[in-house]
Formats: sequence, C-alpha cells, structure tokens
Amino acid sequence: MSPLPPSRLPAVPPLMPRTPSVPGLLIPLDPRSPVPLHRQLYEGIREAIVSGRVPAGGRVPSTRGLAKYLGVSRTTVMVAFEQLVTEGYLVGTVGSGSYVARHIPDHLLQARRMPGPPGGGITTAPRVAARVGMLRELPRGPFLGREPRPFRPGIPPVDEFPLALWSRLAARRYRALGAAELYHGMPAGYPPLREAIAGYLTAARGVRCTPEQVMVLSSAQEALELACRVLLDPGDPAWLEDPTWIGARGALVAAGARIAHVPVDGEGLRVDLGIAAAPDARVVYVSPSHQYPAGVTLSVERRLALLRWAERAGAWILEDDYDSEFRYAGRPLTALQGLDPASRVLYIGTFNKTLFPALRTGYIVLPPSLVEPFLAVRRIGAQHAPTVDQAILADFIDQGHYARHVRRVRATCEERRDVLLAAARRDLTSWLELEEPETGLHTVGWLRPGLDDRIASDAAVRLGVEVAPLSGLSIAHRARPGLLLGYAAYRPGEIRAGIRRLAEALASIGGGAGPAV
Repeated sequence: MSPLPPSRLPAVPPLMPRTPSVPGLLIPLDPRSPVPLHRQLYEGIREAIVSGRVPAGGRVPSTRGLAKYLGVSRTTVMVAFEQLVTEGYLVGTVGSGSYVARHIPDHLLQARRMPGPPGGGITTAPRVAARVGMLRELPRGPFLGREPRPFRPGIPPVDEFPLALWSRLAARRYRALGAAELYHGMPAGYPPLREAIAGYLTAARGVRCTPEQVMVLSSAQEALELACRVLLDPGDPAWLEDPTWIGARGALVAAGARIAHVPVDGEGLRVDLGIAAAPDARVVYVSPSHQYPAGVTLSVERRLALLRWAERAGAWILEDDYDSEFRYAGRPLTALQGLDPASRVLYIGTFNKTLFPALRTGYIVLPPSLVEPFLAVRRIGAQHAPTVDQAILADFIDQGHYARHVRRVRATCEERRDVLLAAARRDLTSWLELEEPETGLHTVGWLRPGLDDRIASDAAVRLGVEVAPLSGLSIAHRARPGLLLGYAAYRPGEIRAGIRRLAEALASIGGGAGPAV
C-alpha cells in the first residue's frame, strides 16, 4: 500500500506522555535557537534513525502524541514528519501509523556517515596531482595561524601601525564610494596605487619602471606563483637559493620546475655554482638585499655576474625584495632591477612586511615584454586585488604617511634588534651566537657544535618560544645548525622574557652551560 504523509494518516489514540513508542525520537528542542523548531526536530529524528538509535521498521509516535510530549504544536511535528517521509526516512501506512523505513537509501547513509569517528573505518586517499604530494612533503611555514610569540620571524611591529589614521582614510573612502566602484577592478591593479608604487620604488629603491609595469597582487608569494606559471613549463630548470624561503621552493615545485639548489655563502648566491649546475636555467629566485634566511647581502660582483649570465642565457631573475626598507646602516641598497640593462629582472615587493600581514597587498614590477603575458594569466586567475583596499593604501602613500611610517618603524626595529642582541649576550652565549643584522626583521643564531636545531626548536616551542630551525630551510647543502629569531614584532619586555625561556629550553637539551661558539 502506498505510504501517506503524516498529515493524511488517520488519527490514532495519542500516546501517554510517559510511554512513547520510540524513546530515541524524543529530541531536545531549544526555543531560543535561531533554527526553527520543526527543523531541529527533523534533524534530530533523522540523526536518530541514521545512527541506529531507533530500529528499522519501528513504529513512531503520532504527531499529536509527540507534540504533546515535546510541548510543541502539532503543526511543528507534522512539518518535520512530512520532510522525513519525502526523503525516505519514514513511511506512512493507512490505518497503521508511521514507521521508520526498513531500508534507508544508501546515499543518505553515506552522506551522514562519511566523516565518521576518529579511527573508524578504512578510507582511501584521493588521487591528486603528483606535485601536491611533493608540496605536502615541504616543511611547514613557521607557526602560522595564531598570534605570534617571540621569536617568529617575518612579522613587522604591528603595534606601531597608525590604526586611527588608517581608519580615517578608510572611512573617507567608504563614504565616497559609488556604484561604479562596486564592479570588478583592473587585473593589473588600481591605477593610482600603481602610480604611487612606481614613484616610491623609483625614489627609495632605485627601481626603473613606469606605472604600467606594476601589477598589484596579494603578496610576494602570489607574485612568485604567478611568475612561475607564466615563465615555466614542467621540467624547465630553475635556480633556487639554498637555504631558502619555503614559499619560493613551493612555487617552483608547484610549477613542476627542475630545481638546481644553489648554495649561499657570505656574499650571497654562488652564481658560478648555479651556472655549473644549470647553465640553461629559465628562472632564478634570489633575495639579494637580505637573503632569507641566512641574512647575507649579494655582493656587487655577483650581482653583475648574475645579470650578465641572465642576459646571455635568456633567463629571468625573480628579485624578492621583501624587507629592504629595514636597513640600519646607511641607505637601503639599490635594487638589482635598477642595475639591469637587459630587462631580465622581475622585482617583487610587499606591504605585508612594512605595514601589517593581514593587509595582503604586494606587487611585481615586470619587464615591458612580460606585461601582456602576465595580464592574460591574471585575468583567468584571481582577476584583481580588492579595489577599495588598494585605494586606501594609495591615499596612505600619496599623503606621505607610508614614508613616515617606514622611518618610524625602522627606528623601532633597530631598537628591538639591540635589545635582542643584549639579552642574548647575557643569557645565551653558552649555546648560541647571534649575528648582528644590518637589515631586516630577523637574525640567525648559530648553535654550538653538537646541538640539533630541530630539537632546539621543539624544546623552545614547549616553553612558548617560536624559533625556526635553519636546517629545515636547507635542501641540498647541509647548513650549520641555527635558529631564526625575529625581533621586530615584540616589545623589549617580551624579547627579554623570550630570551630567558629560550635559554631554559637550550639548557634542557644542551647538558648545561658549555663553551661559547
């Protein structure tokens, strides 16, 4: 006999409130919840059926009896029952009432049970592209996803950011917003911001460019990934600094590049070894102003040698200038791009390091010949960065706030660097020797012989200190064990307390005080 929905079933004697037919259907309901009562009841009964708390084929209470027991209107119960009948969880039989279906459709059970309890059942790993497996094997970025603790590297002094000023600029922009600004923006970025970036880079970094060569993106990472998509085919050779930034390595791996890991010494990238390893490389990744993570500067001789080779080989140089604004001895060095006569350098910068990480705004300066290819790829990807945010940033730069902010936080970073060095000399010399950086937001601490930087990092994390092991950023060339210590984001008191905890962590793995490195 054809099942009927509960609203069409003949009436049956109501159940006594204390003797429901199926106790598993007595669902707790919350009248204060934003979820309607009928939906709460439907989801509760469905869960009870699928989980097996009520038996297949079991008779369910009448709508009137269940409504009385739960203290809700009969209409609420009828609406829930009708949905359950429609989906096949309940069946209604004329003259007999409603029952739990004896055979729940498999697709409904799978939809509910797929997540399952931890360790419950065997799952098959999905088939994904081979390069995804390679990316999963890369070391993870340092401690992302929560508020930083000393000494996470790469974070600017966000406590110095002029939030009140930024809020006024943002409010002014939003008050003036019209319908025209609500459509899609330009793939290359908001024109006034591109003009502001070009003007700033020309004056401050010696970059030679026009606004038409500037493309606004979310970050240096996006710039690298976009460049790799445009410039590399799978299997193309590429140079990568060793040790290196994980993001650069990930971008090359994702593009399917054949990577030559080129060592870095006290003068930066070993150009001669790069030529020997991959003379036909299509792309070179380099951070010449302040190599990450080693902190060295690419010498003038090697800069010129790299540019000469790139011109001969027809290679492209990806110059990552991520934190050159923070130079404490003399003026920031002229960008490699400004020395390039053959237009082989793509200059990458970011505001996430100079302003605040959540801004998610960076840029790439392209050789004129690459503007159209990059735009073609950009149009089918992210399309454009948020237009209003770009407009606020353009105002911030054009009105002189950005230059003043950089000068102010440069002094703050230098002060915090000095606090770090002084605290380290007092508490860490038995285990660690810190470099005194002239640029950037972090320094390297070299561990004494016999200490493992990964073990040291783990011990520090247990005491609330975040220090990244240098060995995790080295690939083909084994680095001397060391730890990366960022200092820019932390106040002097936090730095001193963090150094004391780091000393405690190192003492716990180093067998007590020992000779200085």
